[in-house]
Amino acid sequence: MSKELLEKIKAKKAIVGVIGLGYVGLPLVREFTRAGVRVMGFDIDEGKVRTLLAGRSYIEHIPSATVKEMLSKGLFRPTSNFDELSKPDAILIAVPTPLTKMRDPDMTYIESTANAISKRLRKGQLVVLESTTYPGTTREVMLPILEQSGLKVGRDFYLAFSPEREDPGRKDYSTRTIPKVVGGYDRHSLELACAVYQMALETVVPVSSCEAAEACKILENTYRCVNIALVNELKQLLDRMGIDVWEVIRAASTKPFGFHPFYPGPGLGGHCIPIDPFYLSWKAKEFGMRTRFIELAGEVNVAMPEWVISKLVEALNERGKALKGSRVLVLGLAYKKDIDDLRESPSLELIERLQRRGAKVQYNDPHIPHTHKQREHDLKMASVPLTPAALKRYDAVVISTDHSAYDYDAIVKNAKLVIDTRNATAKVRRGRRKIVKA
Repeated sequence: MSKELLEKIKAKKAIVGVIGLGYVGLPLVREFTRAGVRVMGFDIDEGKVRTLLAGRSYIEHIPSATVKEMLSKGLFRPTSNFDELSKPDAILIAVPTPLTKMRDPDMTYIESTANAISKRLRKGQLVVLESTTYPGTTREVMLPILEQSGLKVGRDFYLAFSPEREDPGRKDYSTRTIPKVVGGYDRHSLELACAVYQMALETVVPVSSCEAAEACKILENTYRCVNIALVNELKQLLDRMGIDVWEVIRAASTKPFGFHPFYPGPGLGGHCIPIDPFYLSWKAKEFGMRTRFIELAGEVNVAMPEWVISKLVEALNERGKALKGSRVLVLGLAYKKDIDDLRESPSLELIERLQRRGAKVQYNDPHIPHTHKQREHDLKMASVPLTPAALKRYDAVVISTDHSAYDYDAIVKNAKLVIDTRNATAKVRRGRRKIVKA
């Protein structure tokens, strides 16, 4: 049975199903259709499906023209009808893996997706989980649910894990060029999963097991989380010492070996780095171990919005102003520059904390004209115009995301006070007395 499916995949006659048409799933769809592979896209959000069927995109770095092209070629069919899950030969799962309020892994989306597949699973299908999660999820959570179908893994269907490595906004790498790590439940599952990705992606990296692939992504994000926490803590220390952390990082970066620069900010954002390390920390408890580096890094990074606010309060006090009642403009809602993704963005936390303290807060983001409901946040706000006259009306402007579209000379010129969390104003020469690094 695996031989028949492999031949179908190599001939590019296999149909690929992608569950979850967000920042991970939709780029996957794009790459498979570009390779001439037929794709069925599944999402529980009927609004997303209707938007795609109308030829419109809701993700900034995937133009509507790309969606229209995929549809016009007859290679892409989005649907919210999960009864059609028996049609694809390979099902790739790209659903959210959030944390609970107690910072435990929330397996709700993975479990509900596995249940939906299990009810329609047929012989000869390959199922691949892409959602970032703790080592053991594919075998311990996905597999038992899938085998409730009465089918047996390795004999009737095949199972693998391949971590998503999306990084919205990058210009040097894309879904197609980022190497794809793949771990299979068994030899046949690995071979089939590798073949599926080889239809559309440049480089596939096989590893020995699902667990090794799961741990790979957790390591990548924990590495970044810990190092960002380090520079965030150093930023606070060096600030007390009157030393510019950005200058220090720039100087250290001249060393041609033994140092890789990480940069501080107002907190961590995106779906991966603020969440994934805690998945590993949670799993470690099963083995009687406490991951102290991860937990400490989490504490440092989570505390950064509060530190930014403390710098704002201090600067306002020096100008005879209280935070309560002050008008504050937050620049940048996205979690990083030049994208429209606000998942886990520290700007959301900043705004809510400022509002709770009585500040009158508005935001500007050229990439996000309106906020939409998040799992933990629902600001119900709209981006305000960024004009010289508008800037003059605020008591403080907080640069939370350093979008390229911002004219920082004009911002500093017209603002009364600028709290810069990203070193965005480094090249501004006039009005530096108004700038406070945070």
